[in-house]
Amino acid sequence: MATDPSPQIPTRANSRRSNNLIHPVDVERPPVGTPSPIVYREIKHVKKWVPWLIPAFVVANTIMFIITMYVNNCPKNSVSCIADFLGRFSFQPFKENPLLGPSSATLQKMGALDVKKVVDGHQGWRLITCNWLHGGVFHLLANMLGLLVIGIRLEREFGFIRIGLLYIISGFGGSLLSALFIQSNISVGASGALFGLLGGMLSELITNWTIYANKVVAFLTLMVIIAINLAVGILPHVDNFAHIGGFLTGFLLGFVFLIRPQFGWVSQRYVPPGYSNSARPKFMKYQCILWVVSLILLIVGLTLGLVMLLRGVDANDHCSWCHYLSCIPTSRWSCNTEPAYCSSSQLGSQVNVTCSTSGKTTTYILPGASSSQIQSLCSQQCS
Repeated sequence: MATDPSPQIPTRANSRRSNNLIHPVDVERPPVGTPSPIVYREIKHVKKWVPWLIPAFVVANTIMFIITMYVNNCPKNSVSCIADFLGRFSFQPFKENPLLGPSSATLQKMGALDVKKVVDGHQGWRLITCNWLHGGVFHLLANMLGLLVIGIRLEREFGFIRIGLLYIISGFGGSLLSALFIQSNISVGASGALFGLLGGMLSELITNWTIYANKVVAFLTLMVIIAINLAVGILPHVDNFAHIGGFLTGFLLGFVFLIRPQFGWVSQRYVPPGYSNSARPKFMKYQCILWVVSLILLIVGLTLGLVMLLRGVDANDHCSWCHYLSCIPTSRWSCNTEPAYCSSSQLGSQVNVTCSTSGKTTTYILPGASSSQIQSLCSQQCS
């Protein structure tokens, strides 16, 4: 007596796509003899999270900027200010800070990345706190806009735990590379963490390649966005080492945190009992290899970088051309961003300030000048 082969359940890809992901569907067959049509049921294997952590990060960064401006108190500590009607929240002069923000001294007080304080003063916490400070209104707006656009999409797909860790660890990686190469200036900003999210998006696309539609277009678009943002980093006063360090950290973390199960493993979970279906592994072999290699590179890289920093290593001594990754000098701008140093003398209400770099001397009439006011004049004098 002949036996009928086990019927195969038909599977198709739904034409509806969400964020360029293909959602597999399976089929519910009606009982034999029932004239009702075949019903396709979508397999909802991708949980959608409600994003709240990224908006909370934006609020935290904004609050930190307001606190920084309160501590800065420009009218008390500077000779002139921008937007005087804001009172102690007014901004430093454009010559001192063109981003509409506080003074360098205030940022340093609030936790900016200062390599000398990290190495000699054992203040390693600055590698984290600097990511929550910003140099000015323009700096804050640019970073927070990018964080909302990129971060909310990622948090919706992968949840607040993985994206939160990706953000914080990438910021640390950016600060670490910045500290190894830029040791004469302070550094602030969430750019390293933001570039970490971009790096995570790229590695997520690579490791989950098989579940994407229009994958080549998505890959090329993302590469163009990354290239443009990194290219901006060759301008002076932009810490491109923080961008590169954050991007590389996020790129490796993406292979670890943002891996998805393959299409076949998800669909087989919905096959009714009695249908033949060969078991498939949850992850493909190349995904597992990338996960292991990335985790090893990440741990080794961060550990090695931290040990080098705490030993006072200047990475520029081992790479003579690497400084061009952060700034390329042209006839229109200089890459010399050494901090301003001045000598001053005071006679009555007359204050003479001489820039040590240019030798330029200016006399100011400033009764009872404080050290913070003189430092502000020095910054303007040497700019």
